[in-house]
Amino acid sequence: MIGKRRPVRIGLSARIFHPEQNARGIRSKTLQVLEQSVAQWVMARDVLLLMIPSVVRDSILIRSNIRLRDYAENLDGLILQGGSDISPLAYGEEPLRPEWKGDAVRDAYELELLHEFMEARKPVLGICRGMQLINVALGGTLFQDLPTQHPGAVAHESEAYDRNLHAVALAEEGQFARWFGETKGGQVVSVHHQGIDRLGRDLAVEATARDGVIEAIRWNGRGFVCGVQWHPEFHQQAGAGLLDCAPLLEAFLAAARP
Repeated sequence: MIGKRRPVRIGLSARIFHPEQNARGIRSKTLQVLEQSVAQWVMARDVLLLMIPSVVRDSILIRSNIRLRDYAENLDGLILQGGSDISPLAYGEEPLRPEWKGDAVRDAYELELLHEFMEARKPVLGICRGMQLINVALGGTLFQDLPTQHPGAVAHESEAYDRNLHAVALAEEGQFARWFGETKGGQVVSVHHQGIDRLGRDLAVEATARDGVIEAIRWNGRGFVCGVQWHPEFHQQAGAGLLDCAPLLEAFLAAARP
């Protein structure tokens, strides 16, 4: 009897919530969580999803206790989920405002995680912050705030949160255009105020918004490393008329299957 093929094992980076000052109970602890929508989007296929924890204490990464290489060796792929800003210090700048200082602890954890999966030649998909992290890891920089640093930008973020939409266009000769077939682009859910400024090494632009903001990237190296600035996991719940991102998920999982 032929055994059933095992599910693809995908690691998901953790969103980190640090202890709140003068808090008690659970808010006095470091929390590592996943956003349910991204888990549901990925697990709609034959996928075993595992959140990869970091080890933090008093907001300091305890690197000696982390074996992220073991995750890269034993999992089939990695998704970098959205969340807090990336610290400008990660790309050689000072925060222009205190509220844009980002999360250097999470940066260190995810940069190491990305490095290990790329070294193992395992596929990586970055969502929102995840795409920005890929760009920074490969030497690129970010706009710390699109509304003030990119005049004329469309509304990439609003109080509507996952109901904030704008159009993207796929690069005509890009890999995304091949994956998506006849689809040239469409409406996407946008929840970010930062974005790619200088593109990182060996990265290709796969989609843009009408204001020129980069919305999708792909690494030209050996292996699958892609990122999207939008939130494909919100598309089903946000209603009809949004870009169907199944081709992106299928391409990622195809690269991950052992």
